Amino acid sequence: MDKHVNLLKLSVGTESIEGLMDWQASYAQRWADGLPRHVTRMWPKREDEILNGGSIYWVIKGMIQCRQRILRMDEVRGEDEIRRCAIVLAPEVHRTNTAPKRPFQGWRYLKPEDTPADLPEGRDQEEALPVELSQALAEIGVL
Repeated sequence: MDKHVNLLKLSVGTESIEGLMDWQASYAQRWADGLPRHVTRMWPKREDEILNGGSIYWVIKGMIQCRQRILRMDEVRGEDEIRRCAIVLAPEVHRTNTAPKRPFQGWRYLKPEDTPADLPEGRDQEEALPVELSQALAEIGVL
């Protein structure tokens, strides 16, 4: 199977890519391998397609701004003993072209053809455009 699918997730309360990275770094210390995770109650039914090269694309302040490769999915149980899915992520965060996204709950599948491209080599270190400017450019199709 050479087909893959990605996940799309709001990073609620995050103001920037750096904020997401800082939060993940502090939260990852809870795990023996030190890798970042997103823990969700729902287990993706398309797990095989996700693990075949998929990434999680993060929506920050209404814009898809970055992605992380998904490494695996681990079962975890909290104090409440409810089974959850820990989506284990590569620590590297890849900045993408921005794309507007309306709020939604949980996570969504994202087809490869609907994903924004990664920023070209060298541009990933540039300071991000202000959110309002990014949104305006994306709405008119420039980004």
